[in-house]
Amino acid sequence: MADHDATASRHLRRPCAFGLLGLHALFGLAALVSVDARADTVQVAVAANFMAPMQRIAAEFERATGHAVRLSSGATGKLYAQIVNGAPFEVLLSADDETPQRLMAQGAAVANSRFTYAIGRLVLWSPQAGRADGGAAVLHEGRFRHLAIASPKTAPYGAAAVQTLKSLGVHEALESKVVQGENIAQALQFVASGNAELGFVALAQLRQGDRPLGGSMWLVPAELHAPIRQDAVLLARARDKPAALALLRFLQGERGRTIVRESGYELPGPP
Repeated sequence: MADHDATASRHLRRPCAFGLLGLHALFGLAALVSVDARADTVQVAVAANFMAPMQRIAAEFERATGHAVRLSSGATGKLYAQIVNGAPFEVLLSADDETPQRLMAQGAAVANSRFTYAIGRLVLWSPQAGRADGGAAVLHEGRFRHLAIASPKTAPYGAAAVQTLKSLGVHEALESKVVQGENIAQALQFVASGNAELGFVALAQLRQGDRPLGGSMWLVPAELHAPIRQDAVLLARARDKPAALALLRFLQGERGRTIVRESGYELPGPP
């Protein structure tokens, strides 16, 4: 779960391509809806790391269907808290695979609607050329004042950053230099603004817009932290809402998967 202790181990799970037969049935219902059906609005909670790709996906979805999409972004743990406290979200695009499962177990999300839409990659980044290229060696040397990460209690990328530091054996040595952002977007801001010389961010954040962010980066080896499987889930209040079902289907379609891949994520197996 997104608010788990950063030291807790996370288990590798196989991606739930379409939530098995349950989500196939739900999507089948959406397919029966005429394209001429009255346009509707979908309220989507999006993990901070996926906001830019989701803006592209939402724009294309709106053009293709006539439905509107309203996006709200934040750390996965914060979004979870808002959902269980009654926020009017209808779809969650999480930065982990545990939060959607937890919501289904609590009855706040539709059973068997969970699927992996992206697999995130963690990077060590600096806006300075050559600064982060050394990767593990840079962290072992510790010649910097501040290292930015997202909160490991609410942001899965922050938990992955802590796991990486522990795997490298430098967590205790660098703990006093770590500055935490509320989410991965704020961690990036700390580094981009110069408040931290280095930071662990999502690879996808460095590919935003037509001009990717420059500087230097080290792609963290996947074996240094638990896989960052990012799952989507249909929330209970939208169980029978055609627009929400259509959005999830679009996300798993050819165009949605293309945008996910172009944005710096790995893809799960084909649906």
